[in-house]
Amino acid sequence: MNMKESLYGELSVIGMKGCESFVERVDSYLKEWRRHGAEDTYLVHAECPRFGSGEGKALIKESMRGQDVYIFCDVFNYGVTYKMHGMTVPMSPDDHYADLKRIIAAIGGKARRITVIMPMLYEGRQHKRTSRESLDCATMLQELVNMGISNIITFDAHDPRVANAIPLSGFDNVMPNYQMIKALVRNVPDVVIDKDHVVMISPDEGAMGRCITYSNSLGVDVGMFYKRRDYSTIVNGKNPILEHKYLGQDLHGKDVIIVDDMISSGGSLLDVATQLKQVYGAKRVFNFATFGLFTDGFEIFDEAYKNGIIDKIFTTNLVYRKPEIMDKPWYAEVNMCKYVAYIIDTLNHDATISALLDPDKRIATLLAKHRAELAEQGQITIDFNN
Repeated sequence: MNMKESLYGELSVIGMKGCESFVERVDSYLKEWRRHGAEDTYLVHAECPRFGSGEGKALIKESMRGQDVYIFCDVFNYGVTYKMHGMTVPMSPDDHYADLKRIIAAIGGKARRITVIMPMLYEGRQHKRTSRESLDCATMLQELVNMGISNIITFDAHDPRVANAIPLSGFDNVMPNYQMIKALVRNVPDVVIDKDHVVMISPDEGAMGRCITYSNSLGVDVGMFYKRRDYSTIVNGKNPILEHKYLGQDLHGKDVIIVDDMISSGGSLLDVATQLKQVYGAKRVFNFATFGLFTDGFEIFDEAYKNGIIDKIFTTNLVYRKPEIMDKPWYAEVNMCKYVAYIIDTLNHDATISALLDPDKRIATLLAKHRAELAEQGQITIDFNN
């Protein structure tokens, strides 16, 4: 069968405001794999201009009829601004989400299929009701489905059970585990990943599932911190943490990897890292966080690195980070452009992405290669009898 004949529809990729550089790199991979020239593109010319009052609209400058459309939207990109009543205003998650709906509305039901790739779910932390409060994430998912969206793809959802809000629609929660481990061995080439040298650490009970997944792939043990909160008060929308308690094996002389879905202010992460180093004797402390928001800036991380509390923080490029973070010695970017391009290319050919969502074989191959390199350098000895 001709490759073009196997397409679900002609491919179109829309990058929402602030995602231009990311989708351009995705586009370059797609063109390379499909052997298109540099002048060709799968990117759609779309924009969301604003009136002086702050109101907006969407404009798509080409026909979407019969297209297989993929919309990439980073609702947490506060680096994008607009003018309102003469003031420069950073775009909030609400603004980005409103623009996403405008783009869908501008397509006008003409596309054959629309898939939204929203790396970090809008209102993903407001996923369950504990009192008289809104269920914003569930409402958002239902709203997109009602607008005609066929598939929603997200990464490392805060709670993937939010998919229960749209049980009859496509929802894929993609984990960046392989890309994280690949970035670790590239940036820390002397790391020995086995149960004698590395322990995965969950900073709270909510992240334990992520840690178990990593531990199963890597063959290492798991430890956990328990957060004791003050539920009688709310500070910055959260119940403040009174104490972190560690549950797990001895960590003296071992590298530890703290795993979570996001870094917000970073206070909780650094509190855990401090205990791991100063109380429990960890050798080095690394952090895997899919999304680095750094809502309170970088100063506390600079200080923690200076004091030897944190050794390396890995976050993806799926959401916006201030450009100066790339110069921080404690930071390493995990590039997800090629992975997103694989997902789009596979779905556009109406094929399953199950193999892409299961990274165990790729992780095993990566670790085998890394151990062979360490053995060649004399850092470890491989027992071929086991």
